[in-house]
Amino acid sequence: MAEEKKNLFTREGLEELEKELIYRKEDKKREISEKLKEARGHGDLSENAEYEAALEEQRDNDAKIIELEAILKDAEVADEGDIDNNRISFGCTVTVLDKETKEELTYTIKGANEVGSVAGVISNESPLGKALMGAKKGQTVDVECPVGVLKYKVLKFTREKKAE
Repeated sequence: MAEEKKNLFTREGLEELEKELIYRKEDKKREISEKLKEARGHGDLSENAEYEAALEEQRDNDAKIIELEAILKDAEVADEGDIDNNRISFGCTVTVLDKETKEELTYTIKGANEVGSVAGVISNESPLGKALMGAKKGQTVDVECPVGVLKYKVLKFTREKKAE
């Protein structure tokens, strides 16, 4: 039987997702319920745009709750117990030099469910993220892309400090 894929998170990323789920289940549902109640008070629901908009918002919120619960069901905080401090690992912030453009770039490596559209954050499953995992300072990594192989030199990396 195939092993289920876990959704890796930094501790902070998992806490944010849990907070969003609580918000959507409590505050957001209450907000939408108030909008529906108010829209019903305006009479005929068949031509009530406010009511339709609130129903759509309710469907979207319910769908997001289901999505968040599914992600959290298989969520796991990346194990920091046996980390080699000389190698890049999950949660590190890495500065690399693009060997072609000579541009310095800085990224934080997080789980695919934490990335979204946040600038400067890449997934550990992305081509660059995969290439950087386990690399050392000074090492050059090759990243296979549709345009060819890109080369990045690891200039430095730091690890998130655990909150005690």
